[in-house]
Amino acid sequence: MSVGSDDRTMRKSLIQVFGFLFSTLGWLFVSCTLAMNYWRVIFVGGKGGSWMIKSSWYWSNLWRDCVTDTSSVTNCRDYDALWAVTPYVQGVRGLLMVGMSLGFVAAVLCFIGMDCTYIGGSGKTKDKILFSGAAFHFVGGVSALAAYCLYTNRVASTAFSPVVDRSIIRYGIGTPIFLGLAGSFFIILGSILYAVTVIPTRILSAFAASAAEAPPSYGQRAASKSLYTTPYYALSQRSGGSRVSSISHVTAEKISARDTFV
Repeated sequence: MSVGSDDRTMRKSLIQVFGFLFSTLGWLFVSCTLAMNYWRVIFVGGKGGSWMIKSSWYWSNLWRDCVTDTSSVTNCRDYDALWAVTPYVQGVRGLLMVGMSLGFVAAVLCFIGMDCTYIGGSGKTKDKILFSGAAFHFVGGVSALAAYCLYTNRVASTAFSPVVDRSIIRYGIGTPIFLGLAGSFFIILGSILYAVTVIPTRILSAFAASAAEAPPSYGQRAASKSLYTTPYYALSQRSGGSRVSSISHVTAEKISARDTFV
């Protein structure tokens, strides 16, 4: 194996390792957000006055609504049955669950298809497995990104809408949303890093196969034809159009002096 081939192999393996790290870190972020509090939060109270200052933090996640006062006492109300939950919360839950399921399958496929592992078969088979894992990662990352965008859109539309009743609490975006958005972008970046190590190889292989199967061009046919016609024309030019002279090129008979001037 040449030095250039070794360099390409090492570069490909390094990019795949970075893709594995980015995608794994992204799914870790997304998984943590499912159990985190303060998806949306607002601080109420704390205004000045002659009496004891009272303040509270109202916050929610995907599973409950809670309020915490200055004495660190938290009261929560769990969401009702699944069919009684607000539709957008159900949508966020579903998108995250789908994304995490695809991410688990993608992590297994990419681990098998990486060049630094010794399982998965030949190089072409490993490339196919790795490309499938990258596709699963990309779809899962987009699904998680859509979940966070849906939740953010609902909170922002309620907070900034002029037609919403002022008695409704106007929440702000909490830390898990930003952590989940960063994780989603890490997942998509990891899938792209996986794909760039496979797509150029597959494109070059397909191009080489199509070039080998393509019919010869006009220039190639003309060149091959000239290989057979050039000696004939050269022979005709050397013969000078004389039948006797052409015979003299191919026979060993002695020609008389009279025939020489014909």
